[in-house]
Amino acid sequence: MKILLPPKKNNERQELSAGKHQITIIGANGSGKTRFTERLIKDLSGKAFRISIINAIYETRESDPLPGSIDILYKETAERTNLLRNDNVTQAERLMSLLLQEEMVNLISYKMTLAQNPHAKLPKTKLDKVIEVWQDVFPGSKVLIEGGKLLISRETDEECYSSVRLSTGERAVMYYVGAALMAMENAVIFVDNPGIYLHQSIMKPLWDRIEQLRPDCTFIYTTHDLDFASSRTDNAVVWVREYDATTSTWDYDILPDHAELSDDIYLTIIGARKPVLFIEGDGVHSIDSKLYPLIFPDYTVKPLGSCNKVIEATRAFNDLTTFHKMDSYGIVDRDRRDEGEVKYLRTKKVLVPNVAEIENILMLEEVIRTVASRHRKDENKVFAKVKATILDLFKQEVRQQALMHTRHRVKRTLEYRVDGRFNNINSLEDHINDLVKEINPRGMYEAFCREFHGYVAAGDYQNVLRVFNRKSMIPSSNVSGLCGLSNKDAYIHTIIKILKQNGKDAQRIRNAVIKCFGLDDNNLNSLKIEAQQAIKNNTPK
Repeated sequence: MKILLPPKKNNERQELSAGKHQITIIGANGSGKTRFTERLIKDLSGKAFRISIINAIYETRESDPLPGSIDILYKETAERTNLLRNDNVTQAERLMSLLLQEEMVNLISYKMTLAQNPHAKLPKTKLDKVIEVWQDVFPGSKVLIEGGKLLISRETDEECYSSVRLSTGERAVMYYVGAALMAMENAVIFVDNPGIYLHQSIMKPLWDRIEQLRPDCTFIYTTHDLDFASSRTDNAVVWVREYDATTSTWDYDILPDHAELSDDIYLTIIGARKPVLFIEGDGVHSIDSKLYPLIFPDYTVKPLGSCNKVIEATRAFNDLTTFHKMDSYGIVDRDRRDEGEVKYLRTKKVLVPNVAEIENILMLEEVIRTVASRHRKDENKVFAKVKATILDLFKQEVRQQALMHTRHRVKRTLEYRVDGRFNNINSLEDHINDLVKEINPRGMYEAFCREFHGYVAAGDYQNVLRVFNRKSMIPSSNVSGLCGLSNKDAYIHTIIKILKQNGKDAQRIRNAVIKCFGLDDNNLNSLKIEAQQAIKNNTPK
């Protein structure tokens, strides 16, 4: 669905592409975010569906007049059935009555169907989905339906109690899920302050889950929370700066995907106090920007382009910790760096994987096995074929790869060693002539050839991934076809989709990637603790 945004001060109206299913409206207090949202709702009449927990849990004199709203649905349903109470005073209560009414109608219909077909299965209702998500968000709690009422039981409490005794946060989760399920097909769902009453730890996974329940809908969030805005993965961010009441126009911009941020946005992100993870890539087409936010969810991932920019930005950012009090990291491809270079970069908080480049991460054994099993392929056979192909490709290119490694090593050595002071050109010339003998490029090249042939002979797949630079590795290995997928893009998309769903398969892939960076559970926990401590230290009191 294409969304036409409200008019700017020059009366220009920008349009968001049909591919975006998430829009986040951000801005300071008083910038006109609420009016901006209301104008969007007005322009999308008939497709707009509003979710506001503040309006839902407190009694209000006015009901939501939008066609298809919870209040309108409740009124219309109460008029045509005797199964629904018509005296609920809050929108949250009305929503729960609608869910229970659908549950009762479903049970009656099932009973009638069962008389004709003993093998009939009980259809899943909206309330079933609400309960399923709620119990996942609050493990240890169970929801029971008894006498047309919801009862809650906990592992620590033998007695059941009414849902009215739930905390505000628990009621908010139930409302958010139920309300989203009530929206009409292909709705534009407007969510006011999606984090209100929610703990930060459940906010992102909850809305991820809700979005998965309604893939037909576009979600428009209005929020102050930059952490939440950065957590959306298919997101257009609209930065509202100012509202002109005289002309009913706004000063706003649509932020380009992962582009360099302006100073005011940058300072706002600093204000959000979420540590930054600088990575290579352009933020639009690169695999890095798609993969790393799902591997390191505690960090704001910011693509910078080249590895040199990542290294410099990480150094500069960490040099300013007295100002922003955040401990941030960088990630660069290993390429042909030796262990000394890798060790040095890691001391500067630049993480380097134990594979040559980002494409090789997607060729890790556990990643391949996970994708294969996900598509019901024999993961042992798939990996064995991929491994054999990669080893054969590497064997054919051993000399070329050895030459590139030699060239890199010589270049780096010369950069370090020719950096001294010389009294005259003769001294410099003598120094360079001596270096050629000292470095011995041919001996270095032959050593690499022996090392690489050794990996092939031993079937050492992991070390081949560490030294083999080949951008076309994924299509050349036919890993996509062996996993039952059409091409490289489908293979990458499957990995990203698995990580977003955050189940056992996602953890299997995540663990493999984390291990690839030389991080064990203790290292990873340290990163998480640093990230959480940075957020805590920088949260305004």
